[in-house]
Amino acid sequence: MPDPRGFLRYDRCDPPRRPADERVRDWAEVHRAQSPDEELRTIREQAARCMDCGLPFCHSAGTGCPLGNLIPEWNDLVRRDRWAEAADRLHATDNFPEFTGRLCPAPCESACVLARDDHAAGVTVERIERAIADRAWADGRVPPRPPVHRTGRPVAVVGSGPAGLAAAQQLTRAGHAVTVLERADRLGGLLRYGIPAFKMDKALVDRRLAQMRAEGTVFRTGTEAGIDPDVAALRAEFDAVVLAVGAGRARDLPVPGRELAGVHPAMEFLVAANHECAGDGPTPISAAGRHVVIVGGGDTGTDCFGTALRQGARSVTQLDYRPRPPGRRDEDVTPWPLVPWVLRTAPAHEEGGTRRFEVTVQHFLGSGGRVRTLELAEVDARRTPRGDTFEIPCDLALLAVGFEGVQRGPLLEAFGLVPGERGTLGCDDHWQTATPGVFVCGDAHRGASLVVWAIAEGRAAAHGVDTFLTGESELPVPVRPGSLHLGFPRFPPRRTG
Repeated sequence: MPDPRGFLRYDRCDPPRRPADERVRDWAEVHRAQSPDEELRTIREQAARCMDCGLPFCHSAGTGCPLGNLIPEWNDLVRRDRWAEAADRLHATDNFPEFTGRLCPAPCESACVLARDDHAAGVTVERIERAIADRAWADGRVPPRPPVHRTGRPVAVVGSGPAGLAAAQQLTRAGHAVTVLERADRLGGLLRYGIPAFKMDKALVDRRLAQMRAEGTVFRTGTEAGIDPDVAALRAEFDAVVLAVGAGRARDLPVPGRELAGVHPAMEFLVAANHECAGDGPTPISAAGRHVVIVGGGDTGTDCFGTALRQGARSVTQLDYRPRPPGRRDEDVTPWPLVPWVLRTAPAHEEGGTRRFEVTVQHFLGSGGRVRTLELAEVDARRTPRGDTFEIPCDLALLAVGFEGVQRGPLLEAFGLVPGERGTLGCDDHWQTATPGVFVCGDAHRGASLVVWAIAEGRAAAHGVDTFLTGESELPVPVRPGSLHLGFPRFPPRRTG
């Protein structure tokens, strides 16, 4: 049983970070390493805070973890220094805990009973998860798990982001001959080129890919599915196809001056920066010495924020049309156990720059064909301008205003798939699209979402494919198509009545 007084004995302790003025000079992960003894003691204390609730909201897909991670179980195993068993419990539900332990915004923590009165007081689930995963790798407890029996049924997974990798690993372990097709020059999708290195070292992706290769998964890079190979070739080579192509069609900002040089979608900037970090030469979209303005207050904008600071931007400003969130949960707005609408400060925001709320871009102003100034307006909750406009300097504008679903192209057209109103691909209860033998998962089905949801959908889609090929499946189904998460309000919630 858990420590019944652990939450009284120990306060929440988040992982320490390196000094901001140090970390902006490199691309290493922001967290500061502790001594092994200090790390062990701290993690065990944090795990002891878990009460192993009778009805744990932390691992419910609706309020906490879409993967159904057995959080109370591995917390108690860590508390008792049973790390190997904790790693087994963690990997039973999560293919890539070293990724989610770094990248997930941890809805499980705000759903923790300890966060009932203080949204920031929940168990440090993400920190414990990362520690279990890292220790398991260090101790050699994450070996390849090739299948005992092979079916010989070939499956193509299009896309090597978290959803595609999760589906591929599950299907390989079920015995199928899985080939992952990736159009980029390196594997990893969002993990490789969308996430900055200071949030997750790319060596972690390479390590996991090596494990998957040892299990039997085959990878092809530089492969544009739908063109080379075309759909006829895909149909001839594979018995099933999984579309894990993401939701990379960026939403634009159609205001005057958008055509000026120096105005870019955020992902263009992040992908180029990650190529530079990988040793591919200087980025063509550098923030060095520039006044950088990021339009959009979400995670993608924040990733641009930290990247621009590391490239040596002269100034960095992040704009958000929404009101500034409060510092504490308002039960009338987002009652527990929903993810609270509160101000969240990422490590990048500690490193410099400014954030402005309740403003929108009215005009990109430039000279010589390049943006030089942004004309802004303050807005109310309905995004209606109020008062006079004003200007701020800007010679690099990054648009992080969301995504509109999958990118159109020959692949979808040849399969006869038409995205719905949200730009995503529909499917039945088994993750199969309207085209027999073609399945979908991750952002392509859900829309731009969290890494943890991508992994959950990839795992679930693998069950559908396995059933399609063999008639039954023992693979887990963590979520169903159409599953909702009740937290992370897309807009500031409004009181009713």
